[in-house]
Amino acid sequence: MSFRNRITQTLHDEHRATIALVERLEQLLARNRHGQAPDIGERGVARLLSDLSVGVEAEVRRHFDFEENRLFAFLNASGDDAIAAHLTDEHRAIRPMGSEIARMARTAADRGFDEVSWQEFRRVGGELCERLLAHVQKEEMALLPVLEDSMDADTEARLIEEYLEST
Repeated sequence: MSFRNRITQTLHDEHRATIALVERLEQLLARNRHGQAPDIGERGVARLLSDLSVGVEAEVRRHFDFEENRLFAFLNASGDDAIAAHLTDEHRAIRPMGSEIARMARTAADRGFDEVSWQEFRRVGGELCERLLAHVQKEEMALLPVLEDSMDADTEARLIEEYLEST
């Protein structure tokens, strides 16, 4: 999918990256669903733990903060406050899971998993996957089209500059 608005295209690209990371997490959870923790010495497992430890927490924080502080304010001023309120509620539920999975991934990368830590990682990871994929889908289907259709060029230029500077 391609958008003409740089904000919507940037968010779409980030959604695609998030989906790819979540799919990798889902694959790990599925491969090890019978209780046996993965070997953190495996290159793919180590890479995923590293990506989760850095990517999820930072991306969720940066992406969600920008949406709430800039894009949702734009929507509220345009009268589209229902979308903003719903997505903000979802952000509140996803943020702690993102922070927790990042913390658990860092710990696992350092120490490996024991039975208890693996079960907790599976539980939080599974819930995060479910919620984050549904959330991204809602943003792709509702938020991005509204922004694409309603944002003027000056607002787009200002907001994309702000967002790119926040990296």
